Amino acid sequence: MIRTTVVPPTMQNIFERFHYAPAVRIGPWISCAGQVGRDANMRVVEGMEAQMVQAWENVKMVLAEAGAGFEHVYAMTTYHVGIQEQLELFCQVKDRYILRSNPPPAWTGVGVTALTFPGQIVEIQVNAYVPD
Repeated sequence: MIRTTVVPPTMQNIFERFHYAPAVRIGPWISCAGQVGRDANMRVVEGMEAQMVQAWENVKMVLAEAGAGFEHVYAMTTYHVGIQEQLELFCQVKDRYILRSNPPPAWTGVGVTALTFPGQIVEIQVNAYVPD
């Protein structure tokens, strides 16, 4: 199978600057790198809920560029600065994207002391399968 690097147009600068693939697709399998609550200009979004929403929107954009949607996600790992303080709100925001009517993906949530850039509070990594 051919390995394809997936880079949405608004993430081209990240790809070039950090040699970072937002996702890799091999046949029906898609592995998305962790997405955070930052905009196309690399600015961290202010506010806990707004940053979570932006992180999910970035995941959505990467999945779409790879030809997938949230219904194809079978596993996710999330990283949280202050996991206990944000878990309830994170679950509410997550449920807007990962529909309850679908089988939920396997999920591991990890508390961390910091993420890549100052001010980031959550990072979301997903894996998806798109049947032929």
